[in-house]
Amino acid sequence: MNGLSRDPSALGAAFFTSLLSARFPGAEVASATLVELVEGTNKRARFDLSYSKGQGPPSVFVKAPGRLLNRLALSALGALDTEAKLAVGQARLPLEHAELLGGVVGRRCSGSIVLLEDLTTRRASPNVARTALSPAEVESGLSNLARLHGAYFSRPLPVELSFVSYWRLGRSWAAVSGPSLLRARQRLGRLGGRALPRAASVTLLERQFRRSALLAEAGPATVLHGDPHPGNSYRLASGQTGFYDWQLIRRGHFSHDVSYFLAGSLSVEDRRQHEKRLLGSYLESLAESGGRPPSFGQMWERYRAGPAFGLCTWLHTLSAGSFQETSDCLAMIERFASAYEDLGTESAI
Repeated sequence: MNGLSRDPSALGAAFFTSLLSARFPGAEVASATLVELVEGTNKRARFDLSYSKGQGPPSVFVKAPGRLLNRLALSALGALDTEAKLAVGQARLPLEHAELLGGVVGRRCSGSIVLLEDLTTRRASPNVARTALSPAEVESGLSNLARLHGAYFSRPLPVELSFVSYWRLGRSWAAVSGPSLLRARQRLGRLGGRALPRAASVTLLERQFRRSALLAEAGPATVLHGDPHPGNSYRLASGQTGFYDWQLIRRGHFSHDVSYFLAGSLSVEDRRQHEKRLLGSYLESLAESGGRPPSFGQMWERYRAGPAFGLCTWLHTLSAGSFQETSDCLAMIERFASAYEDLGTESAI
């Protein structure tokens, strides 16, 4: 499996049959044709399938491990095999998301493989991080996140989600995180990107990044997407915003997802104009979904602290240089840096 997982083009009909059999009993894949292969943090491939017996999806999306450096980075984040475990457990998450059809968990840093729904069969349009979402799209996404958060709000997790852990960024991260943020600041300058907030030194940002992880596990816990930036979302023809890429699924405080998605998805001007209304809308949706929302004032303070995590995350991504397109990194850094200044994040966190 390990060799196959790193080479999607070598995946054959028998492999797809073995993974799809649990979800589509009796289905036997006759042929699997590679249609598209893209390399990023992971290798991502789309296959057209035909069947000799039974029925199954006409096409599927495969995520396979990327380069060793990428696998090591995902392993350090505890994100190397989480999505595969989610798929193997056949978890049914209570929000609009790309269906997880099967998976195989690899050993150590070899990586895992995940089989997902091909969203193009539902006429879904993937969003990209560099393009801001509209307030309506963000409101829809927040409503879906509220459904996820409300379903598991301060409740024991079902067995298929028992592997989901809390955020952990210990002091050992500082040895890697500090130099990474310094490289990002230097690269940002060379690229002509937005200057970082004046008060946000590399040392301060690194400390705030680890502080963000502590905040993410403080208070009532639920299941988090963990990485709901616009590039991990899509738009259905109905206008609904859904999510995919569950590598950073975590337990923690719902405000982590909310602040990251809201501040990272809207243009600077739209955020300034709509953020309070959208936070209020989210709290209403959370109550309707079984959660116990805090007061708006309490939510606002949590939200103000949020941009530090987003800013540091995308600075790290820019520093790595191979996880996301540079244009995506610059756009996300611009949004989070502006929110950091506007919201007074330095004092809030």
